[in-house]
Amino acid sequence: MIQSIVFGGGCFWCTEAAFLNLKGVQNVTSGYSGGSIPDPSYDAVCGGDTGHAEVIKVEFDDSVIKLHDLLNVFFSVHNPTTLNRQGNDVGTQYRSVIFYTTREERDEAMKFIEELTREKVFDAPIVTEIQPLEQFYPAEDYHQNYYAKNPEQGYCSAVIAPKLSKLRAKYAHLLRT
Repeated sequence: MIQSIVFGGGCFWCTEAAFLNLKGVQNVTSGYSGGSIPDPSYDAVCGGDTGHAEVIKVEFDDSVIKLHDLLNVFFSVHNPTTLNRQGNDVGTQYRSVIFYTTREERDEAMKFIEELTREKVFDAPIVTEIQPLEQFYPAEDYHQNYYAKNPEQGYCSAVIAPKLSKLRAKYAHLLRT
């Protein structure tokens, strides 16, 4: 069955590139969610006044990949302990957030965070928000599949490529062959 969940973990170019490599993931769409402005533009979201986060909508076949696996990847490709910040990207638009569509997704995400906390996986408290998905707005076309289209761009080679290397090393069993 095809399901979807929305993750915000900083720049959507980074998270999109990681999730596109996973078997069972049918589609990843970069976009905006969590704010009050309808159909915001990238410039408006980057301005930090819309309340939206840069997010990705991950559509996946749960007979191939489980939400638990997606949560593992999500918490590996960003820092869930920095409030409104990922590296040099600062502002509420870069917050760590999971937007769920079902109670089961919410419960599994909360349980996952509790496990990470209990196991002291991170040196600081996890600040990831867990909220119901109210609206998802796809980002402009040029943001979709950004890393694949621009691998030599400075941000892509300096920030995204190392994250993908880490993903390949840690989660080879989840990657497309």
